[in-house]
Amino acid sequence: MVRRILLGSQLRRLREACGVSREDAGYAIRASESKISRMELGRVSFKQRDVADLLTLYGVTDEAERGPLLVLAKSSGRAGWWHSYNDVLPGWFQTYVGLEAAAERICTYEVQFVHGLLQTEAYAHAVVVSGHRGVPPRAEVERRIALRLERQKLLFSEHSPRLHCVLDEAALRRPYGGREVMDEQLRTLLEFSEFPRVTLQVAPFSHGGHVAESGAFTLLRFSEDELSDLVYLEQLTGALYLDKHDEVASYQRVLDGLARAALGPEETRDLLSELRRSL
Repeated sequence: MVRRILLGSQLRRLREACGVSREDAGYAIRASESKISRMELGRVSFKQRDVADLLTLYGVTDEAERGPLLVLAKSSGRAGWWHSYNDVLPGWFQTYVGLEAAAERICTYEVQFVHGLLQTEAYAHAVVVSGHRGVPPRAEVERRIALRLERQKLLFSEHSPRLHCVLDEAALRRPYGGREVMDEQLRTLLEFSEFPRVTLQVAPFSHGGHVAESGAFTLLRFSEDELSDLVYLEQLTGALYLDKHDEVASYQRVLDGLARAALGPEETRDLLSELRRSL
């Protein structure tokens, strides 16, 4: 998806620079104007032949300039690792996992449970089972947990994103899986809090209300200029992706307010240790 967005934005710039309409561009590759629009937004896959024809139409004939774009077109069709989890991964969440993997910075606020990137295997199991109506098939549970742990490898990679996670104290006090599971999860959070690219804060009950009355959200930022910052809002049967500048800015202000109101990283570690002792 990220490759498609990058390629689409470059094709749009090239088209606009030479004054070609979407209708004319579509005609050149035997497609509709709406198909060009979807391509430029990165919402469809690219055929190398179509990209080559569009580059010619836009006057891009230098192989040194065409080559990288054609390579990008070819690589944009490759499935990400998460596509192997299609059996347990809703389409709307596939989009998020792909964007999360490409983000330079992940900022998140959680209310009900620990963020997926920071969950232990046992805690993830308890969360998956508790959120399923009835008794979920064992194989499905194991696949969902494996997906969550695979996502977590981001934090151990050489080019890991910066993660800023604000947890409501409720997420730490709500027991998932019993005492041993919670103790392991709290200990793991303490370990993650020491990672140089992870900032962990807790919004404590003692500070009263705060600015995030709208609930949990995640804000993703990217190093590529062509990719807009966006806010991810998960719902019961789908998700919202907000990328308008004003909307993203509003959530950034909320996150900034949360960071000011929450415990600092050191105080957060003290609270995590205190909660472990109280189990």
